[in-house]
Amino acid sequence: MNANARANGSPQAWQEVRHYLNGHRHELTRVAERLHPGYERVGATSLLTRAEWRLTDPLPLDRVALTWHDHAPAPAVTGGEPQARSALPEGSATYAQAMAEHGRPRLFENRVCYRLLGVEWPGLRFGRGSYFDAVDVGEAAAHELARARLRGEGEEGLPLRTLVGDPTDLGRRPALPAVSMLTLRRDGRTGEMTFVLHWRDPALVAHAGGLNQVMPVGVFQPAREGAAAEAEDFDLWKCVVREYSEEFLGHSELYGEAFAYDSWPFYLRMEQARAEGLVRPFVLGLGVDPLTFATDVLAVTVFEAEAFDAILGDLVEENEEGRVVGMTGIPFCADQVTRYVHEEPMQAAGAAVLELAWKHRHAFAP
Repeated sequence: MNANARANGSPQAWQEVRHYLNGHRHELTRVAERLHPGYERVGATSLLTRAEWRLTDPLPLDRVALTWHDHAPAPAVTGGEPQARSALPEGSATYAQAMAEHGRPRLFENRVCYRLLGVEWPGLRFGRGSYFDAVDVGEAAAHELARARLRGEGEEGLPLRTLVGDPTDLGRRPALPAVSMLTLRRDGRTGEMTFVLHWRDPALVAHAGGLNQVMPVGVFQPAREGAAAEAEDFDLWKCVVREYSEEFLGHSELYGEAFAYDSWPFYLRMEQARAEGLVRPFVLGLGVDPLTFATDVLAVTVFEAEAFDAILGDLVEENEEGRVVGMTGIPFCADQVTRYVHEEPMQAAGAAVLELAWKHRHAFAP
């Protein structure tokens, strides 16, 4: 190996590309979008989708049926292939290992996740995965593209991305979905709605650092390790409620062995408000980020103002993943939706949620 090749594979060179990736994710998403022509998009956004992943109307979250498959086939691409080598520094066998050793964000743990296997609305099929599975493929593919872009090597030499092929084929790579939830506060007197966003700090998070996103957002995973928690937490709403607690109120994501939903006051308040029709969650569709292949369930929760103020009124300015944008509420209107969908550096899933929510805004009245 010559000196230049060694330099290209050094930890310092890897860190340089990682820094570039985190500083240019919005631009690189647009580049990645062009690498996948012919795929369906969610509206005018960069988020990739399929016809069967779309929903004609908002689907109430409680109508989504989840099924479990204990012995799902392994994905075709895992990130351990030779094609991933250009995204790794010397001495690292996987991208997650490289991040742990040379660029570890504060939140970085290989926890059990629910792996998406199929979409047949109103049903979603899942198996078992782990967080680093997606990092090893998705972040590595993003790094590969950033490296080529930074060094002017052209975008045709992307062996890992080529190996993955169709980003919307859930069997090609590990698809560990997050729920990207837009939160709308609705004033019942006027019908006007507002929302807040979340700027994700690249020093704190492994994915989508430096971008705005709807909030809350959380990878669909159990709160704790173990078979009992995996079974109990196989519920999208429970995942969303935990994320509200963490991102809106700044509470820890460490729940402890004694944790129980039926004795958690925050969960009980959310459940009561939901039963009274004051909190109404909907699913809007599903999509894949062209840069990282991150898969998102696109969703919105409409809070009547009194419920929002009583449950989420102590909104924090900063949390363990970044800072809140629009603390006093961003008007949910055409100008602001256009601004954040098309002009601001938004994560593709967040832009898609905003656009879909605006399209279906008349369905959110009680």
